[in-house]
Amino acid sequence: MKDYIPAKQHTSVTPGESVRIIRELQELSQNQLAELTGIPQSTISSIESGRINLGVERAKVLASALKCHPAVLVFPGWRLDNSDAAA
Repeated sequence: MKDYIPAKQHTSVTPGESVRIIRELQELSQNQLAELTGIPQSTISSIESGRINLGVERAKVLASALKCHPAVLVFPGWRLDNSDAAA
């Protein structure tokens, strides 16, 4: 399987967009996510729109509610280069 060709990235996603996408995929409203996390809906809106930074602690809380790893939210565009991977 060494000869695979990775898909090309067509768009970059910000941490806030990552939160929105995962929230919408789980069919949650901002209000529902706010209830699950204790984070105000206005703060979730600000995170999704990029007006405020996500931050590691909020990422942990949101990731728990969204059932994903916090890195998915904090580093949505990060990709491991195979030459950097441990052999």
